[in-house]
Amino acid sequence: MINHLKVYLKLKLVRFIIVGVLAGYGMGFTVEQDFEVLEVLLLILGAFGISAGSLSLNTVQEAENDALMERTKHRPVATGEFSKSFGIKLSFSLMIIGFICLFFIKPLTAYIGLSIILMYNGFYTLVWKKKWAFGAVPGAIPGALPITMGYSVANNDLFSTTSIYLFLLMFLWQMPHFWSLAIRYADDYRNGRFPVLPAVVGSGRTKYHISFYVCTYALLAIMSPLFVAHSHGYYFVIVPTCIIVVWQFFKFFNNDIERAWLPFFIVTNMSLLIIVMAHLYDKWSPLIFHV
Repeated sequence: MINHLKVYLKLKLVRFIIVGVLAGYGMGFTVEQDFEVLEVLLLILGAFGISAGSLSLNTVQEAENDALMERTKHRPVATGEFSKSFGIKLSFSLMIIGFICLFFIKPLTAYIGLSIILMYNGFYTLVWKKKWAFGAVPGAIPGALPITMGYSVANNDLFSTTSIYLFLLMFLWQMPHFWSLAIRYADDYRNGRFPVLPAVVGSGRTKYHISFYVCTYALLAIMSPLFVAHSHGYYFVIVPTCIIVVWQFFKFFNNDIERAWLPFFIVTNMSLLIIVMAHLYDKWSPLIFHV
């Protein structure tokens, strides 16, 4: 039962989302503010409820498709281990608890969480992913909003340069992340009746589309001093990381070996965490070491 719950709630992905939410909170927080442990705990619980509830509801919505795909056919709803009614009750319970926790902190944060659910489980799951090869592009909006959600707890100015930069960083990262994975599982997506880009246009043309987002993602990170504080982390971590990501992409682009996607996929995923952590270091290290 516990293992089924881990799979159903997509806990690996949920953990990654919570890290992004906390990073947004750290980037929005200012030295003048009072740090409140309860606020952070409620943010973690709220982010868990929203993300786990939304992601698990997605497996209920796509149970028939999941059953046709080798990669997802073992998910609890697809196998019948969990009934759809149980899955829906659990998912909505988590989302409601998450919304209440976030609303208790700040209504603005809760409404961002609600918009994530509506876009991901509504527009993306029911329309964009099923009907459009480029559905991952608008689908990246709810994927990028968790870091904005965390930022909103500490800072109401969602259109500040820092907030916009963090959102765009998360947004641009998702296409290389998803499409490189979709190249690997293109046949699976065809079997599941999902018209993802590699399943429609092939891996070659998909790589051309990935190139735009990879280069823009790396360029944005390199231009980050225009948007956020920068120091040692920028020069010694962010710039080398961006160079490595672009270098790995060109290796992937020029290689038709089946597993060529994996190094690029791993480096791309790690790069986002590294870049965001470097920004947090650059923002807070002068204050910490000064103290």
